[in-house]
Amino acid sequence: MEVKQNFAVIGLGEFGIRICEMLVEGGGSVVAFDHEVQAVDRIKKIVPAAMVIDTTDENALRKAPLDDIDVAIVAIGDNKEASILTTTLLKEREIPYIVARAVSPLHAIVLKRVGANRVLKIEEESATRITNELINPESINSITVTEEYSISEVKVPRFFIDKTLLQAALQEKFHLRVLAIVRLELDIDAVGNPLNRQVMYEPDDNFVLQSGDTLFLLGSNEKIAEFRNM
Repeated sequence: MEVKQNFAVIGLGEFGIRICEMLVEGGGSVVAFDHEVQAVDRIKKIVPAAMVIDTTDENALRKAPLDDIDVAIVAIGDNKEASILTTTLLKEREIPYIVARAVSPLHAIVLKRVGANRVLKIEEESATRITNELINPESINSITVTEEYSISEVKVPRFFIDKTLLQAALQEKFHLRVLAIVRLELDIDAVGNPLNRQVMYEPDDNFVLQSGDTLFLLGSNEKIAEFRNM
């Protein structure tokens, strides 16, 4: 069964509104925020919930309904200070995945440093492409190779957990090539504290897939979509 993603979109300019529209069209549940009443009024007919809130206000953002949010998109435009502070506060709210819009290379660097999982350069990426990636809960990111082929990061489907790559037979059944697998593993630091770290494997046929593994797959967009929808 497909699980609906819960999104928060912050900043309801032209770009933010387009993101809201496409997330809703894609089946996502969206709550939208802006500090201007007029912006919120424009979006109320599109999303199920919209609120007037200053997301740079720590107390206000702490009270905002974000507990069930899977992905937050900081679509704030030219106010770099507001976008950076909002991203920082969302990180403190422990939002699982934060996407933030950058308007300059330095802005992008700062957003990464304060906790953005992905930084958007909207001059280079269309709202359509961004939303298509966000709306699919199994797809984290992808790199276009040709018009029909891409390299995609995909969380391992539950059906394949505890199976070897030989048993999964992705090449034979899906015409997908596994380039690498990233796994979050528990380690111990120098003073004995537990530490999570990402480990990348170049797996062989006997590699056993585990819950939470991220597969780097090369294949046609059609076949990758089929695999995601299993």
